[in-house]
Amino acid sequence: MTSLLIKAESFTPPGPADFDLPGIAGSGVTKPMLQVVLAAILVFAFFYLASRKRAMVPGKLQFAGEEAYSFVRNSLGRDIIGSHDFQKFVPYLFTLFFFVFLNNFFATIPFIQFPTFSRSGMVYGLAALSWVIYNAAGMVKHGPIGYLKLQSVPSGVGGPILLLLVPLEFMSNILVRPVTLALRLFANMFAGHLLLILFALGGEHLIQMGAAYVPVGIVSWILFIAVAMLEVLIQFLQAYVFVLLNAMYIAGAIADEH
Repeated sequence: MTSLLIKAESFTPPGPADFDLPGIAGSGVTKPMLQVVLAAILVFAFFYLASRKRAMVPGKLQFAGEEAYSFVRNSLGRDIIGSHDFQKFVPYLFTLFFFVFLNNFFATIPFIQFPTFSRSGMVYGLAALSWVIYNAAGMVKHGPIGYLKLQSVPSGVGGPILLLLVPLEFMSNILVRPVTLALRLFANMFAGHLLLILFALGGEHLIQMGAAYVPVGIVSWILFIAVAMLEVLIQFLQAYVFVLLNAMYIAGAIADEH
């Protein structure tokens, strides 16, 4: 009994420290940094190859590239931003979607098995870029003063209530959006990967504790496989939501009224 208690207490549950990866070969370059570069190269290479030899009757690679482009163009560009202004933002939304999805999907690929955006600094950098783009789009459309007025002053509202609403609208539309945009993606990738580590290591530890705990350890591993399959769906959904919100923010920035 005492030995079992010692074994149980020896288990160290996973936590944020498991995401603090050391530099590769003693350098300041970490695994997530390499994954960001690798994702950019792979996305570029795939769609370059898919579009290099365009034909009226597309091959499998061209067909896959065209379907992927149409998905982002129509559902995340045209349907959200509107048919008049959407086209100039499609390249960014298209690149952003597949870049985010591939970095999320790295968590499922053997020998990589780490979601890039479970590191908050990576996500905040991406959210900051989005913040610059949709605010710049709004300022180009309405001018800096006109844009800030549209984002801060609700239409059809006047009087003393504006003293309360204007700061709230400014914080919500200008300051808070990039933070919530980043937190949503980071929290989902971090929590999902942490759960996978817990089931995998917990199952291994239970099996090592003795025959009585083997069935529980096997159940833990089954849950690990189930959560891993669910994570693939979440990886796609989080990329979709991230780009969907970008499209909504762009649409709101260039809209004439709110």
